[in-house]
Amino acid sequence: MVDMIYSVRDEMNAGDELGIDIEEKGFYDALKMLAVKYDFDYPEDKLIELAQAVKVIVDDKVKFVDWNHRDDIKSALKVELILILAKFKYPPMSRDEVYKEIFEQAQNVKANKKV
Repeated sequence: MVDMIYSVRDEMNAGDELGIDIEEKGFYDALKMLAVKYDFDYPEDKLIELAQAVKVIVDDKVKFVDWNHRDDIKSALKVELILILAKFKYPPMSRDEVYKEIFEQAQNVKANKKV
């Protein structure tokens, strides 16, 4: 039980050394995993900036209680995520699978968010 408590604490503080919070760390981990999965390099500092930018967008779009039941909000979230990914040139090649997985991560991170 004590080991589990330490493990949870360590995970909650995992973003500290990167200068990001736990939600940003979730996006950071997803973005980094996708770079490995689809075999492309992406600079670490840009990965951190992108994770922070994604969190800002997601926080803005999920501020409504019923956001995950509203197609207009989900569509706007998808568009803004695609635009921010394009701005950061992530991924360096067009991959629909990457966009889909990032959107799914955004939904998962915020699925249980209390407004």
